[in-house]
Amino acid sequence: MRIPDFRQAAVLSFYGFNFAQARRIVLAWTNIPAAIAVVVIVVGGIYAEHQNRLVHEQASRAVVLADVNLIRAKLEGKINGNIQLVRGLVATITTEPEMDQERFAALAENLFREQSQLRNIAAAPDLIISLMYPMKGNEDAIGLDYRTAGLQQAAALRARDTGELVLAGPVDLRQGGQAFIGRFPVFTPAEGGGEKFWGLVSAVVDVERLYRDSGLTDPALPIDVALIGHDALGKAGARFYGGPEVAESHPVTASVQLPSGSWQIAAIPKGGWDATPQNAWLLRALVFAAGALVIVPIVVSGRLIEERRKHYRDSRRREVQLRRLSQRLELALDASQIGVWEHDLETDRNVWDDRVNEMYGLPTDGKPRNYEHWASKIHPNDLERAQGDFKRAVATRGRYSSEYRIVLPGGEIRYLRTRAIVYQEGNETAKMIGAEWDVTADVMLNRELERAKDLAETRYAELEAAKARIEHNALHDSLTGLPNRRYLDEILEHYAAACARSGGYAALLHIDLDRFKQINDTLGHAAGDAMLVHAAQVLKANVRPQDFVARIGGDEFVVVCTSESGSDDLSVLADRITSQMRKPVFYEGHQCRFGVSIGIAAETGENIDPKRLLVNADIALYRAKSRGRNRHEFFTEALQAEIVTTKRVADEILAGLERNEFAAYYQPQFDAKTLEIAGVEALARWRHPTEGILTPETFIRIAEELNVVSTIDRVILEQALVEFEDWTKSGLIVPRVSVNVSARRLQDEELIKNLRNLDIRPGTVSFELVESIFLDDDDEMVAWNVNQIKELGIDIEIDDFGTGYASIVSLLKLQPRRLKIDRQLVMPIVESPTQRSLVESIVEIGRSLGIEVVAEGVETMQHARILKELGCDMLQGFALGRAMSAAELKTFIRTRKQRAAS
Repeated sequence: MRIPDFRQAAVLSFYGFNFAQARRIVLAWTNIPAAIAVVVIVVGGIYAEHQNRLVHEQASRAVVLADVNLIRAKLEGKINGNIQLVRGLVATITTEPEMDQERFAALAENLFREQSQLRNIAAAPDLIISLMYPMKGNEDAIGLDYRTAGLQQAAALRARDTGELVLAGPVDLRQGGQAFIGRFPVFTPAEGGGEKFWGLVSAVVDVERLYRDSGLTDPALPIDVALIGHDALGKAGARFYGGPEVAESHPVTASVQLPSGSWQIAAIPKGGWDATPQNAWLLRALVFAAGALVIVPIVVSGRLIEERRKHYRDSRRREVQLRRLSQRLELALDASQIGVWEHDLETDRNVWDDRVNEMYGLPTDGKPRNYEHWASKIHPNDLERAQGDFKRAVATRGRYSSEYRIVLPGGEIRYLRTRAIVYQEGNETAKMIGAEWDVTADVMLNRELERAKDLAETRYAELEAAKARIEHNALHDSLTGLPNRRYLDEILEHYAAACARSGGYAALLHIDLDRFKQINDTLGHAAGDAMLVHAAQVLKANVRPQDFVARIGGDEFVVVCTSESGSDDLSVLADRITSQMRKPVFYEGHQCRFGVSIGIAAETGENIDPKRLLVNADIALYRAKSRGRNRHEFFTEALQAEIVTTKRVADEILAGLERNEFAAYYQPQFDAKTLEIAGVEALARWRHPTEGILTPETFIRIAEELNVVSTIDRVILEQALVEFEDWTKSGLIVPRVSVNVSARRLQDEELIKNLRNLDIRPGTVSFELVESIFLDDDDEMVAWNVNQIKELGIDIEIDDFGTGYASIVSLLKLQPRRLKIDRQLVMPIVESPTQRSLVESIVEIGRSLGIEVVAEGVETMQHARILKELGCDMLQGFALGRAMSAAELKTFIRTRKQRAAS
């Protein structure tokens, strides 16, 4: 039997040898006899060790086999005992296939009174577990279907198909832990003879208890055991107990016979087969003693001869090394340009090598030098310091180190550095031995570096100043010198973070210059810049030192107050700023006046939000501008609610346009003399999905801000044209329909093109223009569009006449077909003779210009009578007819027609 390599190495190591040592022994001829003796003794020792291990291993296998047979017998007995206990229950189920849980538990309880390793017993009619004992702790297993149970499926179906007991496991249980499961197929008598498959009875044998009762887990067990044959498949099955090293270490094996298969048990001693026999050390000691008696005398004589030869070789090697070292030192001195000198401290006699003589400008003649040769060459300014360094080293017998300048014969100045130590050998006089080298290049380089360092520091300072300027410019407005929007954002974020930690207060004034654009447009940007600089000076002069002022763009400024201030204090500050800003500013002979609108928002506490604060101040600024400018407004919850409402309505308007929620309602107009229908006015109504029908007063302002009034006008016009065509086809007589047109729509370059596409019949449509369009202004696009509208056969009417800005000249220029007297002038005529005279004058103006006059606001029949007497051509109001849908208008006209006919 071949001894493994590692075992041989261990034996050789024990005897104190290795192959490298053997190689050196063989190379030395004096150790050849000792080497031969070592080889013989080692081979004999290895053979004796091998034979001893064979005997030890055979004895160990016999002991292991005895232990294995004992465990095998226990395993077979425990498994068969558990199986036999369950067979009786299976026989009972065969005779009582309709057994319920109570009966099953009573029978199973008797089994658990016996000494066994059973953990639980389950019955699965039709392969679904429905009976269980004990039930506690095993509730999760109820309802398990073996046909879909994954790892348990194969064993369950094999028991059903073969009709034989199948022992599976170990398996993982749904209720936790591992077990061996013996599955007993149960067959009951079938009608007409034969048997039919009832289901399975599964006996769960607890793995840990089985191993413990069989002695496998006994700490005193002297062997390592492995079990092979998962699901009782014998040595062909998988290993389910023990480590892989057991099966791979030439184990002792035995077969465990089971009711439905077998397991294979494998075992090795703890520590493996390579355990050292008890007599191994005694055997080795005997071999070692015998080898020592032979080898020691041979080795001692060989070592004496070898030592003699070694001393001889060492002497030769040191001589060669000393020669090489001397050569290297000379080369090093030449390469480094270092000179070596020796100074006798008693005689002041110096010995300089050639390099030192060259440094001092003296001939390299090998002549001795003295102290004066050295001192005479030193620069006068360095002489005292150099001599002091030398004398201190001599006095203290310490190390000498100095650096000085020398003056060569040609006047050239060189920098030298010297190092030396005091040395004394025996009774000789003390000497100082040292070296010198020229460091002129190093000194010059250091000076250059110092100058470069000073220059770099100067440039660094300039860069820092430039960086500071750049940072200042990045955070400040170049015109006014105030902090900019970026600086403001940083300040607010920093303060908000501080407030989040400890609470605080912040108020923000958003300031916008009024009439700044007019100054910029009339006097130029230079004037505008001057006004901005003036505004910045006013703000800085009126705020407190701790307040923060910034220009955030254009003509907008912000003041941030971070110390506690009440609304009264903020109002005083805002009024003071407003008052100062109203004062005239002179620029190049021009007197410039402008004002400011201010929005104020304040927050207190730990949750100050800079973005919210800016938005709130902007909202308040918007309110200040909408209320006439040159004033301040505070942000309030009511203002916030109004803004939210405005946004909601704006969103709903846009959605309503998309969903066609805007519709035309029609208020009839009557001939003042006959009260016959002379036309209808199409009015916009919003069919709101939740609030019902809404009139323009509720949405027109927001629609104007959204710039969708023109869109609503177009929708109403298109609906009115469709309805007008429908009335005509239905035989209803409606002479014309009037539609409101916004000022923005009159400025639309595409208006005439769009109207032509509608194919409007001449004389059937009138456009009502509100008087506030400023008809006196020269707007070429409006004038051109009005003329083109007339050419399309569309009449022009002036709406709300008497409350706007139209003049007689504008009426002559526009030449409308009709004008409508505003209801505010019509309503009081019943009670007020003055108002009646005013209306009469308007009627006379229209009559003299050939313009028909329509009166709005006819609330009573008395209004109608007076207006008829005053000469109005048409009447419109609630007394005669309210605004109604197209369908309601049809009914209204037909009813009047029927009443007239009757």
